[in-house]
Amino acid sequence: MLNMNEKLDQDQEFQLDRATISEITALVRDRKVSCEELVCRYFEKIEAQQSLNAFISLDKNAAIQQAQFWDQSIRTGAACPDLIGVMIAVKDNIHVAGFPNSAGTPALAQFRPKTTAPVIQALIDQGAIIVGKANMHELAFGVTGYNTAMHINGVVGTRNAVNPLHIAGGSSSGSAVAVAAGMVPIAIGTDTGASVRLPSALNGCIGFRPTLGRYAQKDITPISHTRDTAGPMTHCMADIIVIDQLIAPSAQPFSLPKQPIRLGINAYFWESLDDDVHEQAHKALQLLKTAGIEIIPVDLPDLAQINQRISFPVVIYEGKYDLIQYLENNEIGVTLDAVVDQISSPDVQQIFKQNILPELIIDSTGQLVSVDALYQEAITEARPQLLSLYEKAFREHQLNALIFPTSPIVAPLVSEQVSSIENFQTLIRNTDPGSNIGLPGLSLPIGRGAKSKLPIGLEIDGLPNTDQEILAIGQVLEQIFRALNHH
Repeated sequence: MLNMNEKLDQDQEFQLDRATISEITALVRDRKVSCEELVCRYFEKIEAQQSLNAFISLDKNAAIQQAQFWDQSIRTGAACPDLIGVMIAVKDNIHVAGFPNSAGTPALAQFRPKTTAPVIQALIDQGAIIVGKANMHELAFGVTGYNTAMHINGVVGTRNAVNPLHIAGGSSSGSAVAVAAGMVPIAIGTDTGASVRLPSALNGCIGFRPTLGRYAQKDITPISHTRDTAGPMTHCMADIIVIDQLIAPSAQPFSLPKQPIRLGINAYFWESLDDDVHEQAHKALQLLKTAGIEIIPVDLPDLAQINQRISFPVVIYEGKYDLIQYLENNEIGVTLDAVVDQISSPDVQQIFKQNILPELIIDSTGQLVSVDALYQEAITEARPQLLSLYEKAFREHQLNALIFPTSPIVAPLVSEQVSSIENFQTLIRNTDPGSNIGLPGLSLPIGRGAKSKLPIGLEIDGLPNTDQEILAIGQVLEQIFRALNHH
């Protein structure tokens, strides 16, 4: 046998950095490469980029064993499963048996779950090989990935795949970086308010947040059952669709919506963009119009005010009770107080000590008040109100989706102050409303900023349970944006 480098160099099409599921599985099926060789190649890339802090734990030996199992299976002539030879990184708040599940925080660093979360087991059953657990904002309570607890010596925070002087975004920071930097073709993260879509946008890969409840939420460290979901990150839409179909099999075939596609734009999402995002996003809109996509201005009255009544009350109330329940259910032997005492990142420590533990929130008059009444109001009034605002706009304008920049700004520079509340509010502004009502949201890369040279993403959000339509539109948009993504 030729060694793998020679073999794959003959196969000019194949680039490990951007390899897709279909390219990888075809090579394995055609015996051009073994699963074990692929593990070694990807681990070389992981080891060469340790300073990005993309992983909290890795297990090369387990990955090689898994690869040898599949290589043996192929030699016996068994059929190849859908993800044969495909390496996957899993955010460290999603249980994988055999790995610790730290949720990015010291108190949970020794917790080793006995079972694997259903969202991951579905992929392992199809041949996926788990390389390790990806780094994240501590306890997923933030959107910068600047985690002071989990990092290599001397480099704090998960770093941007394109420019390590900048943040990766979060909270699924390591998952996005692992994909964007070519360490794995696929990663799974979680998204409460931004956490799959935002780091995908800031690093230049695709991130998908499914409709709430489409993916099983079992065996995942929670923030909020009203808002949390797992979601995949990849280089191409075809791979998002493969992963989505394996996690949430559907009988309906993918079909494109009736032409032309109608995408709504609302002023809230298009204000206060930095220069790079403004320029690149408007170029993308122009390309869409030229391609025959209809871009329709829509009104969403009081969107910001209604959204604000949901965001913090839900996370502060459920953030306490969902986590207590999780610690008990998994018999971790650690109390919530003990977890909080050991939180390392100052921004996360602050929200737990000032808001979550005492169940207090600052109301519209600036007073600290009990979160309880505001939580009930968020669930019974504000959420249904926000959803009906979206439904009305979609109905009146016959929209397929809303479209907007995933993040109003490119990735900020790393600093100890990067996780300030101001940065948090800016970075989460556009992704937050959709998460509050459980919508499917898809962030696609649209190239890099002229000044910053950093990646920029555009998101489409649909109504609940239109996931397959959103993914089908995503495939169309991916083709149209090709021109923007060739740097």
